[in-house]
Amino acid sequence: MSPWIQIAARSLARNRRRSLFTMLAIAFGFAAVNIFAGFTEYMFVSLRDAFIYAQGNGHLTIFKKDFLTEGQIDPKNYLLTETDLATIKAVCQADPRTLTVTPKLFISGMISNGKTSTIAIAAGVVPSDIAAINKRATGTIGRAKLFTGQPLDDKEGFGVGVGTALARKLKLDLGSDAVIMSPTVDGQMNALDIKILQTFDAPVEALNDKLMIIPLSLAQNLYDTKGADRVCVLLNDKDQTDIMRDELTSTLAAKGIPVEIKTWYEISDMYERTKKMFDIIFLFLFIIVMGIVVMSVVNTVGMSVMERIQEIGTLRALGVKRRGILKLFALESGLLGAAGCLAGVILTLISWTAIKLAGPSWVPPAISRRVPLEVYLVPRYLIISFACLILLSILAAVFPARKAACSNIVESLGHV
Repeated sequence: MSPWIQIAARSLARNRRRSLFTMLAIAFGFAAVNIFAGFTEYMFVSLRDAFIYAQGNGHLTIFKKDFLTEGQIDPKNYLLTETDLATIKAVCQADPRTLTVTPKLFISGMISNGKTSTIAIAAGVVPSDIAAINKRATGTIGRAKLFTGQPLDDKEGFGVGVGTALARKLKLDLGSDAVIMSPTVDGQMNALDIKILQTFDAPVEALNDKLMIIPLSLAQNLYDTKGADRVCVLLNDKDQTDIMRDELTSTLAAKGIPVEIKTWYEISDMYERTKKMFDIIFLFLFIIVMGIVVMSVVNTVGMSVMERIQEIGTLRALGVKRRGILKLFALESGLLGAAGCLAGVILTLISWTAIKLAGPSWVPPAISRRVPLEVYLVPRYLIISFACLILLSILAAVFPARKAACSNIVESLGHV
Protein backbone atom coordinates (compact mmCIF):
# COMPACT_ATOMS: atom_id res chain seq x y z
CA MET A 1 0.00 0.00 0.00
CA SER A 2 1.22 3.51 -0.80
CA PRO A 3 2.62 5.43 2.20
CA TRP A 4 0.37 8.35 1.28
CA ILE A 5 -2.72 6.16 1.58
CA GLN A 6 -1.49 4.78 4.92
CA ILE A 7 -0.98 8.30 6.27
CA ALA A 8 -4.41 9.40 5.00
CA ALA A 9 -6.08 6.36 6.58
CA ARG A 10 -4.33 6.94 9.92
CA SER A 11 -5.38 10.59 9.90
CA LEU A 12 -9.01 9.59 9.44
CA ALA A 13 -8.74 6.96 12.18
CA ARG A 14 -7.26 9.55 14.54
CA ASN A 15 -10.50 11.53 14.40
CA ARG A 16 -12.90 8.59 14.44
CA ARG A 17 -16.01 10.40 15.58
CA ARG A 18 -15.72 13.24 13.08
CA SER A 19 -14.86 10.86 10.26
CA LEU A 20 -17.75 8.56 11.21
CA PHE A 21 -20.36 11.32 11.13
CA THR A 22 -19.07 12.62 7.80
CA MET A 23 -19.11 9.09 6.40
CA LEU A 24 -22.70 8.63 7.62
CA ALA A 25 -23.75 11.91 5.98
CA ILE A 26 -22.33 10.64 2.69
CA ALA A 27 -23.91 7.21 3.18
CA PHE A 28 -27.39 8.55 3.91
CA GLY A 29 -27.10 10.97 0.99
CA PHE A 30 -26.03 8.14 -1.30
CA ALA A 31 -28.92 5.93 -0.13
CA ALA A 32 -31.48 8.75 -0.43
CA VAL A 33 -30.45 9.53 -4.00
CA ASN A 34 -30.48 5.90 -5.10
CA ILE A 35 -33.71 4.91 -3.36
CA PHE A 36 -35.48 7.88 -4.95
CA ALA A 37 -33.80 7.12 -8.28
CA GLY A 38 -35.04 3.53 -7.99
CA PHE A 39 -38.57 4.73 -7.28
CA THR A 40 -38.34 7.15 -10.21
CA GLU A 41 -37.26 4.34 -12.52
CA TYR A 42 -40.16 2.24 -11.25
CA MET A 43 -42.54 5.12 -12.05
CA PHE A 44 -41.20 5.49 -15.59
CA VAL A 45 -41.35 1.75 -16.28
CA SER A 46 -44.84 1.49 -14.77
CA LEU A 47 -46.25 4.35 -16.83
CA ARG A 48 -44.65 2.93 -19.95
CA ASP A 49 -45.97 -0.58 -19.30
CA ALA A 50 -49.42 0.74 -18.41
CA PHE A 51 -49.71 2.56 -21.73
CA ILE A 52 -48.03 -0.01 -23.96
CA TYR A 53 -49.28 -3.28 -22.44
CA ALA A 54 -52.09 -2.77 -19.90
CA GLN A 55 -53.99 -0.38 -22.18
CA GLY A 56 -52.99 -2.32 -25.32
CA ASN A 57 -51.53 0.61 -27.27
CA GLY A 58 -48.24 -0.99 -28.33
CA HIS A 59 -45.11 0.93 -29.27
CA LEU A 60 -46.34 2.53 -32.51
CA THR A 61 -49.70 3.89 -33.62
CA ILE A 62 -50.35 4.32 -37.35
CA PHE A 63 -52.86 6.92 -38.56
CA LYS A 64 -53.86 7.98 -42.05
CA LYS A 65 -52.04 11.19 -42.93
CA ASP A 66 -53.78 14.29 -41.49
CA PHE A 67 -56.20 12.19 -39.42
CA LEU A 68 -55.06 13.84 -36.20
CA THR A 69 -55.91 17.32 -37.52
CA GLU A 70 -58.86 16.65 -39.87
CA GLY A 71 -60.21 13.27 -38.79
CA GLN A 72 -62.47 14.60 -36.04
CA ILE A 73 -64.30 16.82 -38.51
CA ASP A 74 -64.34 14.47 -41.51
CA PRO A 75 -63.79 10.90 -40.23
CA LYS A 76 -65.04 9.21 -43.42
CA ASN A 77 -62.18 10.48 -45.57
CA TYR A 78 -59.48 9.92 -42.97
CA LEU A 79 -60.19 6.36 -41.89
CA LEU A 80 -57.87 3.55 -42.92
CA THR A 81 -59.89 1.41 -45.36
CA GLU A 82 -60.18 -2.36 -45.24
CA THR A 83 -57.57 -2.58 -48.02
CA ASP A 84 -55.26 -0.19 -46.15
CA LEU A 85 -55.58 -2.28 -43.00
CA ALA A 86 -54.73 -5.48 -44.85
CA THR A 87 -51.66 -3.88 -46.44
CA ILE A 88 -50.44 -2.35 -43.15
CA LYS A 89 -50.90 -5.66 -41.34
CA ALA A 90 -49.02 -7.57 -44.04
CA VAL A 91 -46.12 -5.11 -44.06
CA CYS A 92 -45.82 -5.11 -40.26
CA GLN A 93 -46.11 -8.86 -39.83
CA ALA A 94 -43.43 -9.42 -42.47
CA ASP A 95 -40.95 -7.72 -40.14
CA PRO A 96 -39.54 -10.04 -37.45
CA ARG A 97 -39.40 -7.13 -34.99
CA THR A 98 -43.20 -6.98 -34.88
CA LEU A 99 -45.16 -9.05 -32.36
CA THR A 100 -48.77 -7.86 -32.66
CA VAL A 101 -50.63 -5.64 -35.12
CA THR A 102 -54.17 -4.60 -34.22
CA PRO A 103 -56.62 -2.01 -35.60
CA LYS A 104 -58.72 0.27 -33.40
CA LEU A 105 -61.70 2.50 -34.05
CA PHE A 106 -62.72 5.24 -31.63
CA ILE A 107 -66.32 6.40 -31.86
CA SER A 108 -68.54 8.83 -29.99
CA GLY A 109 -72.25 8.67 -29.37
CA MET A 110 -74.79 7.95 -26.65
CA ILE A 111 -75.47 5.07 -24.31
CA SER A 112 -78.90 4.43 -22.79
CA ASN A 113 -80.23 2.13 -20.10
CA GLY A 114 -83.74 2.48 -21.55
CA LYS A 115 -84.66 5.41 -19.30
CA THR A 116 -81.64 7.67 -19.23
CA SER A 117 -79.04 8.48 -21.88
CA THR A 118 -75.60 10.06 -21.66
CA ILE A 119 -72.61 10.84 -23.84
CA ALA A 120 -70.17 7.99 -24.46
CA ILE A 121 -66.75 7.64 -26.07
CA ALA A 122 -65.96 4.09 -27.12
CA ALA A 123 -62.70 2.42 -28.12
CA GLY A 124 -63.32 -0.37 -30.60
CA VAL A 125 -60.65 -3.05 -30.15
CA VAL A 126 -59.94 -6.65 -31.10
CA PRO A 127 -60.13 -8.35 -27.67
CA SER A 128 -57.82 -11.25 -28.58
CA ASP A 129 -55.15 -8.83 -29.83
CA ILE A 130 -55.34 -6.74 -26.66
CA ALA A 131 -55.05 -9.91 -24.57
CA ALA A 132 -51.95 -10.89 -26.57
CA ILE A 133 -50.39 -7.47 -25.89
CA ASN A 134 -51.23 -7.73 -22.16
CA LYS A 135 -49.43 -11.07 -21.94
CA ARG A 136 -46.20 -9.57 -23.32
CA ALA A 137 -45.79 -7.27 -20.32
CA THR A 138 -42.75 -7.89 -18.15
CA GLY A 139 -43.62 -5.65 -15.18
CA THR A 140 -46.41 -6.01 -12.64
CA ILE A 141 -48.20 -2.89 -13.92
CA GLY A 142 -48.41 -4.19 -17.47
CA ARG A 143 -49.96 -7.46 -16.24
CA ALA A 144 -52.32 -5.80 -13.76
CA LYS A 145 -56.02 -6.61 -14.11
CA LEU A 146 -57.66 -3.23 -14.55
CA PHE A 147 -61.30 -4.28 -14.73
CA THR A 148 -64.02 -6.03 -12.75
CA GLY A 149 -66.01 -8.73 -14.51
CA GLN A 150 -65.02 -10.89 -17.45
CA PRO A 151 -62.67 -10.13 -20.36
CA LEU A 152 -64.15 -9.08 -23.68
CA ASP A 153 -64.35 -11.86 -26.26
CA ASP A 154 -64.10 -11.76 -30.05
CA LYS A 155 -67.08 -14.14 -30.22
CA GLU A 156 -69.20 -12.03 -27.84
CA GLY A 157 -69.70 -9.26 -30.38
CA PHE A 158 -72.08 -7.24 -28.22
CA GLY A 159 -70.29 -7.56 -24.86
CA VAL A 160 -68.71 -4.28 -23.72
CA GLY A 161 -66.84 -2.67 -20.84
CA VAL A 162 -67.84 0.68 -19.30
CA GLY A 163 -66.17 3.12 -16.93
CA THR A 164 -67.16 2.71 -13.29
CA ALA A 165 -68.59 6.25 -13.09
CA LEU A 166 -70.58 5.66 -16.29
CA ALA A 167 -71.98 2.42 -14.84
CA ARG A 168 -73.01 4.26 -11.65
CA LYS A 169 -74.57 7.11 -13.61
CA LEU A 170 -76.81 4.76 -15.63
CA LYS A 171 -77.19 2.20 -12.81
CA LEU A 172 -75.69 -0.54 -14.98
CA ASP A 173 -74.51 -3.75 -13.32
CA LEU A 174 -72.48 -6.61 -14.76
CA GLY A 175 -74.77 -8.51 -17.11
CA SER A 176 -77.09 -5.51 -17.67
CA ASP A 177 -78.40 -4.72 -21.14
CA ALA A 178 -78.13 -1.27 -22.70
CA VAL A 179 -78.27 0.48 -26.06
CA ILE A 180 -75.45 2.33 -27.74
CA MET A 181 -76.19 4.94 -30.42
CA SER A 182 -73.81 6.62 -32.83
CA PRO A 183 -73.93 8.36 -36.22
CA THR A 184 -72.52 6.40 -39.15
CA VAL A 185 -69.75 7.80 -41.35
CA ASP A 186 -72.53 9.06 -43.65
CA GLY A 187 -74.32 10.90 -40.83
CA GLN A 188 -77.21 8.45 -40.28
CA MET A 189 -78.09 7.51 -36.69
CA ASN A 190 -77.46 3.88 -35.76
CA ALA A 191 -78.24 1.94 -32.56
CA LEU A 192 -77.32 -1.52 -31.30
CA ASP A 193 -78.03 -3.55 -28.19
CA ILE A 194 -75.10 -4.26 -25.88
CA LYS A 195 -74.37 -6.26 -22.73
CA ILE A 196 -72.17 -5.04 -19.87
CA LEU A 197 -69.39 -7.60 -19.31
CA GLN A 198 -66.97 -5.50 -17.29
CA THR A 199 -66.40 -2.19 -15.54
CA PHE A 200 -63.06 -0.40 -15.32
CA ASP A 201 -61.47 2.82 -14.12
CA ALA A 202 -60.44 5.11 -16.97
CA PRO A 203 -56.77 6.22 -17.02
CA VAL A 204 -58.01 9.84 -16.96
CA GLU A 205 -60.57 10.65 -14.25
CA ALA A 206 -62.47 13.07 -16.52
CA LEU A 207 -63.31 10.17 -18.89
CA ASN A 208 -64.50 7.73 -16.24
CA ASP A 209 -68.16 8.64 -16.80
CA LYS A 210 -67.87 8.52 -20.60
CA LEU A 211 -65.37 5.85 -21.67
CA MET A 212 -66.31 2.44 -23.03
CA ILE A 213 -64.37 -0.46 -24.52
CA ILE A 214 -66.22 -2.38 -27.21
CA PRO A 215 -65.32 -5.02 -29.81
CA LEU A 216 -64.01 -3.58 -33.08
CA SER A 217 -66.77 -5.34 -35.03
CA LEU A 218 -69.40 -3.54 -32.93
CA ALA A 219 -67.73 -0.15 -33.50
CA GLN A 220 -67.54 -0.82 -37.24
CA ASN A 221 -71.21 -1.82 -37.36
CA LEU A 222 -72.18 1.38 -35.56
CA TYR A 223 -70.07 3.51 -37.92
CA ASP A 224 -71.15 1.39 -40.92
CA THR A 225 -67.58 0.90 -42.08
CA LYS A 226 -64.98 -1.85 -42.48
CA GLY A 227 -62.14 0.54 -41.68
CA ALA A 228 -60.40 1.79 -38.55
CA ASP A 229 -58.88 5.09 -37.47
CA ARG A 230 -55.56 3.64 -36.26
CA VAL A 231 -53.39 0.55 -36.13
CA CYS A 232 -51.34 -0.24 -33.02
CA VAL A 233 -48.07 -2.14 -33.39
CA LEU A 234 -46.28 -3.97 -30.59
CA LEU A 235 -42.55 -4.55 -31.10
CA ASN A 236 -40.25 -7.10 -29.49
CA ASP A 237 -37.78 -4.35 -28.53
CA LYS A 238 -38.73 -0.83 -27.46
CA ASP A 239 -35.32 0.43 -28.64
CA GLN A 240 -36.44 -0.25 -32.21
CA THR A 241 -39.40 2.14 -31.92
CA ASP A 242 -37.93 5.14 -33.75
CA ILE A 243 -36.22 3.02 -36.41
CA MET A 244 -39.42 1.09 -37.13
CA ARG A 245 -41.43 4.29 -37.35
CA ASP A 246 -39.17 5.69 -40.06
CA GLU A 247 -39.02 2.41 -41.98
CA LEU A 248 -42.79 1.82 -41.86
CA THR A 249 -43.53 5.38 -42.94
CA SER A 250 -41.32 4.98 -46.02
CA THR A 251 -42.55 1.47 -46.88
CA LEU A 252 -46.23 2.34 -46.61
CA ALA A 253 -45.77 5.57 -48.58
CA ALA A 254 -44.16 3.51 -51.35
CA LYS A 255 -47.26 1.29 -51.36
CA GLY A 256 -49.52 4.29 -51.81
CA ILE A 257 -50.69 4.62 -48.19
CA PRO A 258 -49.62 7.99 -46.76
CA VAL A 259 -49.54 7.61 -43.00
CA GLU A 260 -48.51 9.43 -39.86
CA ILE A 261 -46.92 7.24 -37.19
CA LYS A 262 -46.68 8.25 -33.56
CA THR A 263 -44.53 6.55 -30.94
CA TRP A 264 -45.91 5.53 -27.56
CA TYR A 265 -44.09 8.35 -25.75
CA GLU A 266 -45.45 10.96 -28.17
CA ILE A 267 -49.04 9.86 -27.54
CA SER A 268 -48.71 9.27 -23.81
CA ASP A 269 -48.85 12.79 -22.37
CA MET A 270 -48.98 11.38 -18.84
CA TYR A 271 -45.61 9.68 -19.29
CA GLU A 272 -43.89 12.79 -20.62
CA ARG A 273 -45.33 15.11 -17.95
CA THR A 274 -44.57 12.71 -15.11
CA LYS A 275 -41.04 12.06 -16.38
CA LYS A 276 -40.25 15.76 -16.56
CA MET A 277 -41.67 16.32 -13.09
CA PHE A 278 -39.64 13.51 -11.52
CA ASP A 279 -36.50 14.58 -13.40
CA ILE A 280 -36.78 18.03 -11.82
CA ILE A 281 -37.48 16.57 -8.35
CA PHE A 282 -34.50 14.23 -8.70
CA LEU A 283 -32.27 17.12 -9.78
CA PHE A 284 -33.26 19.16 -6.71
CA LEU A 285 -32.71 16.17 -4.42
CA PHE A 286 -29.33 15.45 -5.99
CA ILE A 287 -28.22 19.08 -5.58
CA ILE A 288 -29.34 19.13 -1.93
CA VAL A 289 -27.53 15.88 -1.15
CA MET A 290 -24.40 17.02 -2.93
CA GLY A 291 -24.50 20.28 -0.99
CA ILE A 292 -24.75 18.43 2.33
CA VAL A 293 -21.85 16.16 1.36
CA VAL A 294 -19.65 19.07 0.28
CA MET A 295 -20.31 21.03 3.47
CA SER A 296 -19.65 17.95 5.63
CA VAL A 297 -16.35 17.22 3.92
CA VAL A 298 -15.27 20.88 3.97
CA ASN A 299 -16.02 21.01 7.69
CA THR A 300 -14.15 17.77 8.41
CA VAL A 301 -11.09 18.68 6.34
CA GLY A 302 -11.12 22.26 7.66
CA MET A 303 -11.08 21.04 11.25
CA SER A 304 -8.35 18.57 10.39
CA VAL A 305 -6.22 21.35 8.87
CA MET A 306 -6.65 23.55 11.94
CA GLU A 307 -5.58 20.73 14.26
CA ARG A 308 -2.60 19.68 12.17
CA ILE A 309 -0.88 22.96 11.33
CA GLN A 310 2.32 21.93 13.12
CA GLU A 311 2.24 18.55 11.37
CA ILE A 312 1.84 20.29 8.03
CA GLY A 313 4.73 22.65 8.87
CA THR A 314 6.90 19.65 9.79
CA LEU A 315 6.09 17.90 6.51
CA ARG A 316 6.90 21.08 4.58
CA ALA A 317 10.18 21.45 6.53
CA LEU A 318 11.09 17.86 5.59
CA GLY A 319 10.75 18.76 1.93
CA VAL A 320 7.17 17.81 1.11
CA LYS A 321 6.00 20.14 -1.61
CA ARG A 322 2.70 21.97 -1.61
CA ARG A 323 1.18 19.53 -4.07
CA GLY A 324 2.13 16.74 -1.62
CA ILE A 325 0.04 18.40 1.10
CA LEU A 326 -2.82 18.81 -1.37
CA LYS A 327 -2.43 15.17 -2.37
CA LEU A 328 -2.55 14.05 1.27
CA PHE A 329 -5.80 15.85 2.07
CA ALA A 330 -7.30 14.84 -1.27
CA LEU A 331 -6.56 11.19 -0.44
CA GLU A 332 -8.15 11.60 2.99
CA SER A 333 -11.28 13.08 1.47
CA GLY A 334 -11.31 10.45 -1.27
CA LEU A 335 -11.06 7.64 1.29
CA LEU A 336 -13.78 9.29 3.36
CA GLY A 337 -16.01 9.56 0.30
CA ALA A 338 -15.32 5.97 -0.77
CA ALA A 339 -16.08 4.64 2.73
CA GLY A 340 -19.28 6.70 2.84
CA CYS A 341 -20.35 5.42 -0.58
CA LEU A 342 -19.66 1.80 0.37
CA ALA A 343 -21.76 2.30 3.50
CA GLY A 344 -24.36 3.96 1.25
CA VAL A 345 -24.47 0.90 -1.00
CA ILE A 346 -25.11 -1.31 2.04
CA LEU A 347 -27.79 1.08 3.31
CA THR A 348 -29.40 1.16 -0.14
CA LEU A 349 -29.52 -2.65 -0.30
CA ILE A 350 -31.00 -2.82 3.21
CA SER A 351 -33.69 -0.25 2.31
CA TRP A 352 -34.45 -1.99 -0.99
CA THR A 353 -34.79 -5.36 0.76
CA ALA A 354 -37.02 -3.87 3.47
CA ILE A 355 -39.37 -2.33 0.88
CA LYS A 356 -39.47 -5.58 -1.07
CA LEU A 357 -40.28 -7.64 2.03
CA ALA A 358 -42.88 -5.14 3.26
CA GLY A 359 -44.70 -5.32 -0.09
CA PRO A 360 -46.50 -1.92 0.05
CA SER A 361 -49.15 -1.06 -2.54
CA TRP A 362 -50.56 2.20 -3.89
CA VAL A 363 -52.64 3.76 -6.68
CA PRO A 364 -50.21 5.38 -9.18
CA PRO A 365 -51.00 7.89 -11.96
CA ALA A 366 -52.77 6.40 -15.02
CA ILE A 367 -53.74 3.29 -13.00
CA SER A 368 -56.86 3.41 -10.85
CA ARG A 369 -56.32 0.11 -9.04
CA ARG A 370 -53.96 -0.66 -6.17
CA VAL A 371 -50.73 -2.18 -7.43
CA PRO A 372 -47.46 -3.19 -5.73
CA LEU A 373 -45.08 -0.32 -4.97
CA GLU A 374 -41.53 -1.19 -5.94
CA VAL A 375 -38.08 0.37 -5.89
CA TYR A 376 -35.63 -0.75 -8.55
CA LEU A 377 -31.90 -1.10 -8.14
CA VAL A 378 -30.49 0.84 -11.06
CA PRO A 379 -26.77 0.09 -11.64
CA ARG A 380 -26.11 3.25 -13.64
CA TYR A 381 -27.42 5.46 -10.81
CA LEU A 382 -25.31 3.56 -8.27
CA ILE A 383 -22.16 4.01 -10.37
CA ILE A 384 -22.82 7.67 -11.21
CA SER A 385 -23.62 8.66 -7.62
CA PHE A 386 -20.58 6.69 -6.35
CA ALA A 387 -18.28 8.52 -8.75
CA CYS A 388 -19.88 11.93 -8.16
CA LEU A 389 -19.73 11.70 -4.37
CA ILE A 390 -16.06 10.66 -4.34
CA LEU A 391 -15.18 13.41 -6.82
CA LEU A 392 -17.08 16.02 -4.79
CA SER A 393 -15.40 14.80 -1.61
CA ILE A 394 -11.98 15.32 -3.19
CA LEU A 395 -12.90 18.72 -4.64
CA ALA A 396 -14.38 19.84 -1.33
CA ALA A 397 -10.96 19.30 0.30
CA VAL A 398 -9.15 21.54 -2.19
CA PHE A 399 -9.86 24.89 -0.53
CA PRO A 400 -8.92 24.08 3.07
CA ALA A 401 -5.97 21.92 1.87
CA ARG A 402 -4.70 24.71 -0.36
CA LYS A 403 -4.70 27.10 2.58
CA ALA A 404 -2.69 24.57 4.60
CA ALA A 405 -0.21 23.98 1.78
CA CYS A 406 0.38 27.70 1.28
CA SER A 407 0.98 28.49 4.96
CA ASN A 408 4.39 29.78 6.11
CA ILE A 409 6.59 26.91 7.35
CA VAL A 410 8.05 28.84 10.28
CA GLU A 411 4.65 30.11 11.43
CA SER A 412 3.21 26.59 11.08
CA LEU A 413 5.97 25.05 13.21
CA GLY A 414 5.41 27.66 15.92
CA HIS A 415 1.61 27.41 15.85
CA VAL A 416 0.00 26.69 19.22
